[in-house]
Amino acid sequence: MTDRDPSKPVDSSRRNFLKYSIATAGTLAGVAALGLSAPASLRSAAWAAGSDAPEKAALTVGFIPLTDCASLIVAATQGFAGKYGLTITPSKEASWAGVRDKLINGELDAAHVLYGMLYGLQLGVGGPRTEMANLMGLNQNGQAITLSRQLREAGVTTAEQLAAKVKEGGKPMTFAQTFPTSTHAMWLYYWLGSHGINPMSDVKTITVPPPQMVANMRVGNMDGFCVGEPWGARAIYDKIGFTAVTTQQIWPDHPEKVLGTTRAFIEKYPNAARALVMSLLDASQFIEASEENKRSTAKLISGKAYVNAPVDVIEPRFLSQYDDGLGNTWKDDHAMAFCRGGEVNYPYLSDGMWFLTQFRRWGLIKQDPDYQAIARSINQTALYGEAASQLKLAVPSSPMRSSTLLDGVVWDGSNPAAYAASFAVKA
Repeated sequence: MTDRDPSKPVDSSRRNFLKYSIATAGTLAGVAALGLSAPASLRSAAWAAGSDAPEKAALTVGFIPLTDCASLIVAATQGFAGKYGLTITPSKEASWAGVRDKLINGELDAAHVLYGMLYGLQLGVGGPRTEMANLMGLNQNGQAITLSRQLREAGVTTAEQLAAKVKEGGKPMTFAQTFPTSTHAMWLYYWLGSHGINPMSDVKTITVPPPQMVANMRVGNMDGFCVGEPWGARAIYDKIGFTAVTTQQIWPDHPEKVLGTTRAFIEKYPNAARALVMSLLDASQFIEASEENKRSTAKLISGKAYVNAPVDVIEPRFLSQYDDGLGNTWKDDHAMAFCRGGEVNYPYLSDGMWFLTQFRRWGLIKQDPDYQAIARSINQTALYGEAASQLKLAVPSSPMRSSTLLDGVVWDGSNPAAYAASFAVKA
C-alpha cells in the first residue's frame, strides 16, 4: 500500500490517513491497509488501471523547504501516490534556480515551484526559454514580508514609516526576494510600489534562497525580505524581525506555489501527469479534513528531510494563528490553504496572466505579450479537470476570476495591457 520510507516518523499522519481513506468514497488504499475486501463500487472507481495507468510510475518531484510543500510530502509518504499507481520520491532542493535547472534538464519530473518561474521560462526570462506546464495550484496565501529588528528600533513598523525612511535618502535599503520572477518578488514589489517606493530605483533588491533568509537578516545583509512560511515566523521566533504585512493582506486568496513541469513531460506521460495531480489533490483534501490532520502534517514536514524547522514555528500559522512580532495576534481568515474543495487548486488563466502584467510593469518584458494565449498554453485546465472529476471536486465555470488587491484595484484579466500600464510606480 505504501511507498513511504518506514524510517520516517510519520505514524500520526499515517493513522489519520487510514481514517480518512475509509471515510472517503473511492479510496482503495485504506480498505486494503486494514485487511478488508473492497466492495465492487470502490474497485471500479480505481483510476490507475488498464490504458489509464501511468506511463511512468516512479516520479522524482522537487521541492524547496517551505510549509507550502506539504501536499507533496503527504502524497509521497502517506500512501496517496500509491492509490493512483505512482511512487513519488520528493527531492529537496537548495534554491529555486536549482529547481529550474533540474526541471529543464529532466532530473526532476515535476516540482513544487514558483508560479512566476513557469511563466518566466516560457518567455525566456529568468532562464532558457522552455515550454512549461502548470498542472495545479498547490496553495493560496501564506507568505509574508519581514522587516528587520533594526528598522523596528529606528521607529519603522508600518509601510508609511518605511516610505518616509526611504525618502530620507542615504544608503539604499536592501530587500530580498527568492527569484527574479518569483511570487515573492512580485508581492514585495507590489507592496513597495503601492506605498510610493520604486523597487527598481529607490531600494536595492537581491535574490536569496528561502532557507537562507533568516541567517542573512541575522547578519545584517538585508532590511527586509519576502518569503514563504515558515521563514517569516522563524524571524519572529529568533527575534530578528517582524511581519510588516502578510501576502494575503496584499491579495486575499492569491495564487502561490504550483505543481509545475515541462510541456514535454505531459506530452510524453499524460496519464502520469494526471495521476500526479490526483495524488496531490487527494493529499490536499486530507490536510484540510481536520485540525488533527493539520497538526500531524505540520509535525511531518518539520523533519530534517523536509522543512527542517521546529513544529512550534510551523504549526501556528499552519493553523491560521498569527503573531506579527509587534504584540499583535489574530486568527487569519485567509491563511495558507491547500484545497477548499478544489478552489485553491484550479489553474485560473487570470492568475497566470497577472504575473505577466507585473513582468511588464517592472520591465522584465519590454512589450505586451498575448497574455491569455500564454496562460492557455501553460495552465493545464483540461488535464486538471479530468483529475478533479475523478475526486468529485467542482471545476469553476470560468477560467477567469476577479480579485481586489490592497490598493483597491480590481484584477479580472479583462484588459491586461491596460492594467499593466495603469500603475503610477513602475520601471
